[in-house]
Amino acid sequence: MDVLSEVLAICRSERAVTARFSLGAPWALHSDGVPGAMIRLSRGAPYWIRLEGAAPVRVESGDLVMLPLGAAHTIASALEVPAEPFAALIALHADGPKDENPLVFSHGGGGETTEVFSALLWFSAYCRHSVFRMLPPLIHIREREMPMAGCLATTMQSLIMETLDRRPGWRLSAARMGELLLVNILRERLGRQAAQDPGWLRGLADPAIARAIMGIHRAPQQAWRVEQLAAEAAMSRSAFCERFKALVGQTPIGYLTAHRMALAAEQLEAGVLRPADIAEQAGYESEKVFARAFRRWSGLTPSAYLRRERERRKRVLTFEAQDEGER
Repeated sequence: MDVLSEVLAICRSERAVTARFSLGAPWALHSDGVPGAMIRLSRGAPYWIRLEGAAPVRVESGDLVMLPLGAAHTIASALEVPAEPFAALIALHADGPKDENPLVFSHGGGGETTEVFSALLWFSAYCRHSVFRMLPPLIHIREREMPMAGCLATTMQSLIMETLDRRPGWRLSAARMGELLLVNILRERLGRQAAQDPGWLRGLADPAIARAIMGIHRAPQQAWRVEQLAAEAAMSRSAFCERFKALVGQTPIGYLTAHRMALAAEQLEAGVLRPADIAEQAGYESEKVFARAFRRWSGLTPSAYLRRERERRKRVLTFEAQDEGER
């Protein structure tokens, strides 16, 4: 039973932009954050990455780094080097609107060179809410610790080099590469998390709980009761509830609701279905009941949530247009 594939089947990358930076020591760059998930591979000299409030992490050649929610961060050849803003280099070297085309530049001094290959990926609302929110802001996969890391790194490097030529299909190739990397990074994370923090990844490591989670994902609109989910897991109600909460960190019904709301958020952002249809697909008998549940989950009504997301996208598009006009 490949439950991770079942869960991630709807976690799709909508688009991707690739980049290659050649950085000669000394160098340091600061990013205020990016509007998607960032995956980076490095070759050559090691470097440091630091997120605000966290200890710096040394990244070796061949390692993979992921920022699931694009957190603000600094990368540097050495910790004492003053950082320059990434935005200035992007504005100088970007070909076309920001976050649209592959980016290539060289920067820094004449010392050891670090080659950084990166993919900025925009994932669906479901993936952002149900997957990335439970991940740490920084995931560091060391090549020596992940059996497939070397193969994935080579594939990522080759594909990014290919996208720089913007050959037909480069956008789709980059997006699908991001999905492949995500699956393998999460698979690695699953192995580590099985004995660490509660979350649905930890729940998937337990065959009985995984069966219940798979039932929820296959039929989220079903009027699930705890007894039915316990039957999926072939457990008694009390034992199932206790194990589910211990592993996943929330009750079975709490997880069901969060899953439904993440799917609903994706449908709202897509703008294809009416709110009443979204409520029905989420398993609610009325739009009013659905709206109350959505507000408890997100802190906003469905309409207010949609306005906020549209404003966010509008700000990004406005910034891109201004950036293009300045050049």
